[in-house]
Formats: sequence, structure tokens, C-alpha cells
Amino acid sequence: MEATATQPNSKLFANRYFRNLILGSTVSMFGDQFYLVALPWLVLQLTGSSIALGTVLMAAAVPRAVLMLMGGAISDRTSPRKVLLLTAWTRTIFVAAIAVLGWTKLLSLWHVYILAFAFGVADAFAIPSMQAILPILVPREQLTQANSVFQSSMQITMISGPAPAGAMIKNFGTMWAFFIDAISFLFIIAPLSAIPDAKKIPGQHSARNVWHSILEGLRYVFNDSAMRTMIAFSTSLNFFIMGPIMVGLAIIAKKQFNSATAYGIMFSAFAVGGLAGSLMAGMKKQGHRGILILIVGGVIGILLSLVGLVHSLIALCVLMFLMGVTSGYSSVHITSWYQQRIESSMMGRVMSLRMFGIFGLMPVSLTIAGFLADVSLKWMFLSAGILLLIVTLFAATQRAIRVID
Repeated sequence: MEATATQPNSKLFANRYFRNLILGSTVSMFGDQFYLVALPWLVLQLTGSSIALGTVLMAAAVPRAVLMLMGGAISDRTSPRKVLLLTAWTRTIFVAAIAVLGWTKLLSLWHVYILAFAFGVADAFAIPSMQAILPILVPREQLTQANSVFQSSMQITMISGPAPAGAMIKNFGTMWAFFIDAISFLFIIAPLSAIPDAKKIPGQHSARNVWHSILEGLRYVFNDSAMRTMIAFSTSLNFFIMGPIMVGLAIIAKKQFNSATAYGIMFSAFAVGGLAGSLMAGMKKQGHRGILILIVGGVIGILLSLVGLVHSLIALCVLMFLMGVTSGYSSVHITSWYQQRIESSMMGRVMSLRMFGIFGLMPVSLTIAGFLADVSLKWMFLSAGILLLIVTLFAATQRAIRVID
């Protein structure tokens, strides 16, 4: 069904499959904000332990990272739509079960570990499949606009979702937040059920098993110098950014402002910037994408270094907003470049490798950032920014990335 839902020159939202999927996924992502707020709150209600909260989060992070490549391979061997349907139903059942256990006063911490693990497994399969389904639904020339719409809707839910989620938990209890998340998954299940699967080409998946499929994906990327270099560089960017931001902002909010509200405001500034960048990307055709990602690396390296030097909440929000704009704009165009370059039969595997670069090293980045922050918060941000600039300068010497259009 490669781009058959609409003619190449038709408007994006005239494609009912894409339109319904975006509407359904937006509702589902809004419901996910209730889960993201309710889960840590529930763990702290049950245990009062930050250690327990950390291990619950790791119960999701580990399978997400370990199974990501398998998720991409399964997506290619079956179909992104089928994988997304299965993972959506899985999440619905597990999160609804937690709500029922909570209402019946039978909920224990080990139930929450199972929920987190199930969500981590589902993420490993759903994340590459979601990136692989857009090239099936829309023509190649509309992928930038499609990614802009999808990423913008995600940013909108991140901005608008946490506040009502917190109000729901405060006024009606934690279990209602889980129940709302369970209901929200039905809005993504409905449009996915209506999408026809793309026709498989005979002999398209010749690998004998899923491990051979994964190796095929790795070889495919390795033999493409531009893609290989881009994935390596993007992985380095995420490694130096994620840990310092996730760990450092929480410490800044606590030590400098003694306010959880300040922490939320800084992340909201980043989300608003990401929304602005995503919308800008959908309005502007971007060439020289290799140069773009190099500029992004340099700009974020400078901004990241400055985070450790400023002490005003307004200044920090400005820096986070600029990071959001930069990363949101580049993410849309780079994602579109991948989708336009990759063969349809390899889409899930390559996207899973790209996502592995983001999620696979996140625990390591968080651990190192936590250690460095204990030594010096200022030098953690400075060292992360400087190392990011060094990596960017090295990447700039690679012709394979400079010539990417």
C-alpha cells in the first residue's frame, strides 16, 4: 500500500488513513501523560522510596533497550500496523489491570514492576513500527510535513497533558489516571484496525530467523556510509545531551530554586520550543541536512555549556526553549531523510537501530551524569557541552555526513 492512500500532490489531511492515525495517536499520547504522571506518584504512594522509583523506571528502560533491534526486525517481517495493534492492546490490558487492582485494594509493588516491564517491551516494538508506518501511508514528498504534524502533536500533548493529569490524581485518585490512559489506547487501535497492510514482495524477507533479519539490518546500515555516519553522530549527540538534561535540571530545580514547579517550567520551555521547531520544519523545505545536523550539534553544545553557568530561571528557560527549537526542527528533517532513503523492506530495522542509539545508551548517560553532578554540576554541563562540540567538529571532517542532502 506504498503511498496509495492519496495522490502525491493531494493535501496531507485528505489522506484519511493518515488523518485518522494522527487524531487517534494524539488522543493516545495525551492519555500517556496521565500514565507518566501517575506511575511515579503511585510508586511513591506504595513505598515512599526513590530507590523503588528508580528500579521501576529501569524495569521499563532495560527491555526497551535490549529488545529494540528485535522490534524493528519483527516490524519488517510482519507489518508495522500489526505490531502497533498488538502493543496497543497489550498496554490497554496491563494498565487497565493496574486500575482494577488499585480500586479493589489488591495492588502491590510487584504488579507495578510487571506493568513497567510490559510497557518497556511494548515500547521496543512500537517505537520503530510507528516510524516505519508513515512511509507506508504518505508519499515520499509529504514525509517532512507528516513528521512535522506527528512530532507537533506529541509536543502539544507533552505541554497540555501533565497539568490535567495532576489535577485528576489530586481530586479523584491515581487509579482514574490509569483508567483514562487505558481508554485512550482505544483511539489509536481504531484507526490502526482500518489501515490495510502493505503488500509483501516475494522473497523480501529471506532471512531464516529474526536474528538473521537483525544482522541484515546491521549490514544494510554498515554498507551505507552516510547512514552509518549519521547514526553514529546522532547516538553521540543523544548520549551527551540526555543524561545532563534529565539529571542536571532536577538538581538545579532542587538546589537553586528548591521548587518542583521550576523543574516543570524548564521542561515545559523545552517542549514549547520543540513544538515551535517541529511546526517550522513542516513549513520549510530543508536541503543540506548533513550540514543542518552539524549546526545543531554545535548550537546545542554551546547551549548545554551555558546551562551550568546561568542562575536565573528565566535564562534557563530561554536556553531550554532554544534547545527545543533546534532539536525539534532538526528531528523532523532528519527523520524524513531516513524514511526517504531506506528501502521499505528495511524500514523497521534501520529505525530500530536509530532508536537504539537514543534509548540503548540512556542508562549509561544517566549514570555518568549523576556521578559528575555530585562532583560539580557546573563542570558536568561544561564537559558535556565541550565534548559535544569536539564530536561535532570530528563529524564535520567526515565527507559522508557533510554531503547529506
